[in-house]
Amino acid sequence: MIMRGVQQLLLPASPTFIWASLLAALLLDMLPFGRNPWMPDFMALVLVFWNVHQPQRIGIALAFLFGLGVDVHQTALLGQHALSYTALSFFATMIHRRLLWFPMSSQAIQVLPLFVVSHLVDLSIRLVNGDAFPGWSLLLAPIIEALLWPVVSVLLLAPQRRAPDPDENRPL
Repeated sequence: MIMRGVQQLLLPASPTFIWASLLAALLLDMLPFGRNPWMPDFMALVLVFWNVHQPQRIGIALAFLFGLGVDVHQTALLGQHALSYTALSFFATMIHRRLLWFPMSSQAIQVLPLFVVSHLVDLSIRLVNGDAFPGWSLLLAPIIEALLWPVVSVLLLAPQRRAPDPDENRPL
């Protein structure tokens, strides 16, 4: 496989770090910010990241279970977030090989439709359930999530970028 440019080889992702980041995203989603429709879904963002970078470890079943946890916490219709996270994880694993070839700005543009589809699934389930339309500010959430994609990528790839055995000649 021919790679463009010079890319740093990454260390394997630690399963402990993967689980810690998923639990941290779940805790961020549980913070009492109110029910703002423009608020980004941190769990969805971290699930997409790990489905793109570690599809063998983080799969659709795990996204479903985290979705059930978010449903229970937000007292939403049971399965609402589970279905949207499942669709999100499926589409993320579909594009994971292609997505990693692009720079961060292009990746953010390419994950935007994934977040839009996730929020549309969530919205359609809410509307079928009889909830009121949350307003047009709902369109801001996928855009904010796509803008957060490079930040989350840098943060979650940082532990993998360190040298396996640092010394005084190779500090990173």
